[in-house]
Amino acid sequence: MISTAITDLYYGFGVALEPHNLMYCFLGVLVGNLVGVLPGMGPVATISILLPLTFGMQPVPAILMLSGVYYGAQYGGAICSILLNLPCHPPHAVTCLDGFPLTKQGKGGTALGITIIAAFVGASFGITEMIFLAPFLVKVALEFGPAEVCSLMLVGLLAGSTLAKGSPLKGIAMTVLGLLVGIVGSDIETGQPRFTFGITELFDGVEIIALALGMFGIAEFMNSINNTETVDMKYAKVGISDMFPSKADLKLAFWPMIRGTLLGSLCALIPGTGPTIASFVSYATEKKISKTPERFGHGAIEGVACPEASTHSSVQGDFIPTMSLGIPGDTVMALLLGALIIHGIVPGPQLITQHADIFWGLIASFWIGNILLVILNVPMIGVWVKLLSIPYRYLYPSAMFFVCIGVYAANNDMFQVGETLVIGVVGYILLRLDFHPAPILLGFVLGPRFEENFRRSLLISRGDLMTFIERPISAFFLLICVVLIVAQVYVWLRKPKIIEEERAIERQVPTTPYSEVAE
Repeated sequence: MISTAITDLYYGFGVALEPHNLMYCFLGVLVGNLVGVLPGMGPVATISILLPLTFGMQPVPAILMLSGVYYGAQYGGAICSILLNLPCHPPHAVTCLDGFPLTKQGKGGTALGITIIAAFVGASFGITEMIFLAPFLVKVALEFGPAEVCSLMLVGLLAGSTLAKGSPLKGIAMTVLGLLVGIVGSDIETGQPRFTFGITELFDGVEIIALALGMFGIAEFMNSINNTETVDMKYAKVGISDMFPSKADLKLAFWPMIRGTLLGSLCALIPGTGPTIASFVSYATEKKISKTPERFGHGAIEGVACPEASTHSSVQGDFIPTMSLGIPGDTVMALLLGALIIHGIVPGPQLITQHADIFWGLIASFWIGNILLVILNVPMIGVWVKLLSIPYRYLYPSAMFFVCIGVYAANNDMFQVGETLVIGVVGYILLRLDFHPAPILLGFVLGPRFEENFRRSLLISRGDLMTFIERPISAFFLLICVVLIVAQVYVWLRKPKIIEEERAIERQVPTTPYSEVAE
């Protein structure tokens, strides 16, 4: 298996190093780094805006570019957290706890240097994990029938809804709403229209571009537009020479970096967790096992190395279930699955064998992209920080312009523009009511596949529901669903203590000047 993986990876580098693919990889990580620095933008809104632009592209450069935006944004987010005490995106909120105190001590450059090293180590482990683990999962998944696929989709839906940010019940409600939106259109078996209300434009269903741009473009921007806070640039000046950590700092950061990487890679294998949960879990774990926990929150280098390594390991690891099983771990992964579907590629176990250029080219581009990000971040720290002086109200109109142009360009249809605006208003209302919209996209993407395999299973078993329990792999996935539900009940019983712990952390983390962007 190792020799086969190395051979396939060599083929992947051949694909990724083709000039046009390399150009789109560079463009993706550059844009990702840029939106990572800018609060309120984030990879979800950016990928939603870029999604229509990929229509005229080949699948390989399109996926390389969109993926580059995702993991590139994680580098940019760490810069603001450390230098400006500004957690532009949720995964980097924990980095503020020790990153900014280090900056005030004159060690902001050291913290950035450790962050770049931790990010590269975490990403490298996540990529290596994907190289060897994804093909193994594919071999297992090729044995799946409709019942197994249906149960697997149920795990993804349940995990994505119950492990999402906020109340589990609200997460489940949003997932169900996504399922209902996903079945709008013609029935997959009979062709009869469902929930179209006589509108012929809905016979083909709701477009994923309209849903993504409405929920994560318009809604998020509407939620952020009224903020007028300015950014304090007092500690933002850092030179390249300041970014080289000492041997003592590297020694302190080494084992926390390793532990954060391992925790992040484990979190990535659980659908619905994402880098935010990985960073919080790794920071809490590191603080508990530390011999000097009182240093955390006051400038401990371990408090920067551990969550950053965990974040980047989780981001790269998120691609494992997405590419090998067709289960998106979070919102961005659901968007990437949507991009594959737009290009006529069915995500899942057949992806590696039928579209080896996409899978192995993507893995090779991860290595190339992370090296490019290191090269970009070291000399351009000052440029990225300077971008924060741009008022958000100036970014909003241009973003809205690209949203409308992108939706219209997809099918040259003004109905979809109106559809996007309606979805955006609904998404804004949901945000104001504290219903996080991320699970909607998860339900929208996985719902039709769940329905198709559920109906196929019942046709094969002649309506016998016991087929889901009698088949061992399907029963195993259903057992995981039960464990997830029991775990949520346990968390609910411990809720008062958990709320107190969360409030203790929130009292230390500064308030984000713009609304947090969904992962």
